[in-house]
Amino acid sequence: MKNLQEATERICELKGSLIAMDVLIPVLLQTRSAAVDDTLLQMHDKHAEIARTAMLHAAISDHVLAAFGRDIAKHRVLLAAAALPPARPSA
Repeated sequence: MKNLQEATERICELKGSLIAMDVLIPVLLQTRSAAVDDTLLQMHDKHAEIARTAMLHAAISDHVLAAFGRDIAKHRVLLAAAALPPARPSA
């Protein structure tokens, strides 16, 4: 980065991208078929562990690792909730 302005602009771009992903993920979960629930959760866990391992061996800030951990936990909760059968309305 040549200067603080460029760094600030890049951070803002990354924030916008993250917000867009936060919008996309719940939509994808709500439109999935029941047949993919278990596979999706297992693949998420596997890929998260691969990414975590790769990041631990790279020069990455503790802030990045913490944000990754928080988001992975949030995504896992969304995936697990999506895998549950829909609640039946009580009479």
